[in-house]
Amino acid sequence: MIKEKMLNALNEQINAEQYSSLLYLSMSAWCSEKGLPGFANWMYVQYQEEMTHANKFFKYIVERGGRASLKAIKQMPVEFDSILDVVEKTQAHEQLVTSLINNLVDIAVEERDHATQSFLKWFVDEQVEEEANVQEILDTLKLINGQGNGIFMLDRELRQRVFVDSTAATAV
Repeated sequence: MIKEKMLNALNEQINAEQYSSLLYLSMSAWCSEKGLPGFANWMYVQYQEEMTHANKFFKYIVERGGRASLKAIKQMPVEFDSILDVVEKTQAHEQLVTSLINNLVDIAVEERDHATQSFLKWFVDEQVEEEANVQEILDTLKLINGQGNGIFMLDRELRQRVFVDSTAATAV
């Protein structure tokens, strides 16, 4: 059975992951409206990933005998100043999520909850990848000053991204 402090923190993380998914869906809609289908695609894949993360937390809580408690999601932004603004907000958001995951690990260590520490390792590793991916896009946007033909080329590249459920168990 999972301890109450850990359970409460994991339930908060479900809410944070659901917020993240809707934030990226909102960003995808904005990119679509601005004629950036590649960026829209990239954000839509982010939306799908974040939903799988929320589901992974949900299933873990249930598996440990806890009760998943879903809460209302706060309103996410729907307007952005530019594609550079979108990606900068994405970077800041991923850094926030990293801090939330690190806090969960701290609680698991404090509670001596080895199972949850093991479970969270995947998320720690995932956040390293998430931040690196966003940083690469941000670096490219800054290199091209967030405008011109470079945006077109980056947008075409981002169209290629496809959703792969990395949370699914792989057969051995």
